[in-house]
Amino acid sequence: MENPTTSPPDEKSLDRHAFVLKRLSNKNHRYTTGRHRLVDALAGSDKPLTLPDIVAIAPDLAASSVYRNLEVLEQCGVVKRIASGRDHAHFELAEPLLSHHHHLVCTECGAIEDVRLDDEVEELLDQRLNLVAARASFKPLHHSLDLHGHCANCEGLL
Repeated sequence: MENPTTSPPDEKSLDRHAFVLKRLSNKNHRYTTGRHRLVDALAGSDKPLTLPDIVAIAPDLAASSVYRNLEVLEQCGVVKRIASGRDHAHFELAEPLLSHHHHLVCTECGAIEDVRLDDEVEELLDQRLNLVAARASFKPLHHSLDLHGHCANCEGLL
């Protein structure tokens, strides 16, 4: 009998977990319950999370375990670390699991906001970056753009 308080996993969730399982297996890591819960916590957020944010969302996960698992998931290309220049790095699922986007990073308070550029701007950015890479005999795999500055809250305080 199905538990009425638990909805069945949707197709997107199953795809996400299949992707994570494959990435971990390729590097000889297991997809443990803790890693599964960590992926779910990151997937359920609309912004990058710090370690304390993750522990607040999933209090059943120990901070030390979350930190170790974040490192493994990052090495396997499942999680991306975003440095804000503050006390805590932020983490989000890697691009194959999220749509392509960039970040506004406040160097004062550490807030991070996702930014999506329209397709025309992304295409122009890719063209220019590929040109720069070709001149340097460099083969790009992907790009990320983090714009560092002051958020509206911090700008008013400065």
